[in-house]
Amino acid sequence: MLKVATLLLILSSCVLAQSSDLNILLSTMPAGKDPQRYKGYVEPQYKAATQRSFYLAMRDGVKIAVQLVLPKDLPADQKIPAIMNMTRYWRAQQGGSPNLFFPGHGYAMVFVDARGTGASYGVWKAPFSPDEVKDYSEVASWIVAQPWSNGNVGAIGNSYTGNTALWLASTMNPAVKAVIPRHYEFDLYDETPYPGGLLTDWMVKTWNEGNRQLDTNPGVRLVDEDADQKLYKEATTRRSENLDVYAAALKTTFRDDRQFGYSLDELSVHSYSAQIEKSNVAINNFGGWFDAATPEAIIKTFLTLKNYQRAVIGPWNHGASQNASPYQTAESKRVMLNFEWLRFFDHYLKGIDTGLSTDKQLFYFTIGEERWKVTNTWPVAGTLMMAWYFNENNSLTVKGPKSGEDRYTINFDATTGAKNRWHTQVGGEVVYPDRAEEDKKLLTYTSEPLESDIEITGHPIVSLFITSTHTDGAFFVYLEDVDENGKVTYLTEGELRALHRRISKEQSPVKLPIPYHSFLKKDAMPLVPGQIAELKFGLQPISVLVKKGHRLRVAIAGYDKDTFIRIPSDGAPTIAVQHNPRALSMIELPVVKR
Repeated sequence: MLKVATLLLILSSCVLAQSSDLNILLSTMPAGKDPQRYKGYVEPQYKAATQRSFYLAMRDGVKIAVQLVLPKDLPADQKIPAIMNMTRYWRAQQGGSPNLFFPGHGYAMVFVDARGTGASYGVWKAPFSPDEVKDYSEVASWIVAQPWSNGNVGAIGNSYTGNTALWLASTMNPAVKAVIPRHYEFDLYDETPYPGGLLTDWMVKTWNEGNRQLDTNPGVRLVDEDADQKLYKEATTRRSENLDVYAAALKTTFRDDRQFGYSLDELSVHSYSAQIEKSNVAINNFGGWFDAATPEAIIKTFLTLKNYQRAVIGPWNHGASQNASPYQTAESKRVMLNFEWLRFFDHYLKGIDTGLSTDKQLFYFTIGEERWKVTNTWPVAGTLMMAWYFNENNSLTVKGPKSGEDRYTINFDATTGAKNRWHTQVGGEVVYPDRAEEDKKLLTYTSEPLESDIEITGHPIVSLFITSTHTDGAFFVYLEDVDENGKVTYLTEGELRALHRRISKEQSPVKLPIPYHSFLKKDAMPLVPGQIAELKFGLQPISVLVKKGHRLRVAIAGYDKDTFIRIPSDGAPTIAVQHNPRALSMIELPVVKR
């Protein structure tokens, strides 16, 4: 077997994957102190805005609450584009003031309450139901009929509103030219709600309760004509019919279950890839390495859709309010997000040459190196999948094992904490403390100190050959960095419910360089107690530079008590990880030339 140094020498001869021309707006200064702009940038022309709220009747008579924000003193002959933001979290609060950033630069902002939410009439049957999506297209058509419209519509949003931005593209409304979906789901099953087929119980329960509070408490901005709240009270009489997402989630095991009134594929924007491509809408999408499965959503979108894409994955929590890199320094550069968004819309909605590349590109941040890079391929050029084997004495080696197994009884007290990548989905920072003590509850495999720096960029892939005392179970695999002092830093993770371990021979509807698990009923494969089974699956993608002298660690768990549902619901399974020539348990790391 090749030694680490030999493999790295091979990598050194590979083609450099990243271009030196980043073409992205970066700064080391605090937000609001940005030192640069972009080609074609124009200072804000408007210092104030006007706003009005009103109802628009949809094709079926349901009245949708809309808030329109226009630059104040817009000349009567001035035509401007509009940017939509569509939500189930209230389009605006009572007494709130509009953000002037886009209106100041000559854009209309149009905020929409999804049917059955906020001040809108109707029933919220499910996230991104067909009726909800059709509503958004109708609002876009209303926009271009207005005297101030230049005929171009864009959309921007984060989280739910990030999803709706991409959904708007799927309607193929000819007015929609560009969208900025941020921190969204491309696949509503195996990303945020069911990564690896495991319910993110805490997140879904908390999100569902937050929605219930919004639906049952006042505070949303009323339409202007509703001074006595009569219309709002009428609009909310059917809120009890809104979907209880958590109840539906608890009853859902497979991708094709219909507890939500639809299959989760029908509620996933990836199922409408053909329509999005036909729309020819330009996409500027954002995700964070430490935000649930949003980096995977970005990569799926990038690989699956032929649309022009300017994709960005940063070292961020949900919404990019935090640089969550555990290695950040004062020199770590941040993206000037507001101006990147404005630059994109100026180009596609106003026709200004803003210096954007005409190539489809993915910008990404390598933590540890604290450096932004760009690629037009994924995996990046020059990537070599480097195998590290689970071996005797809990070692992680590039040399294959001879024989052995490690038995582990699942510790149901194991956790990644209350500020992990899944919790940030409902707000807050991502903080993974030193994992050294927590790893004592897990089954771990640790390498010798690295002989040189290693850049890992892409999807690690784990192969576990195991036996279990139970017919099902949850398998969590964490990739970690152990420094010279024994501090353990979380890098990324992957999980798989054993029931879903079958690798499908069918073609995946999305493109991703990892084993394809369908999560369909027909592919269910319970474990046979005592019989060896292989679980092969991808971890969440990451880009990280692990320094010379540090050690790599793989930690295996059967539960994450503060986040995921327990599988099985009772009992204490014991697993045995096999490591021998006929059962090569390992992790393959996507290592890139330095």
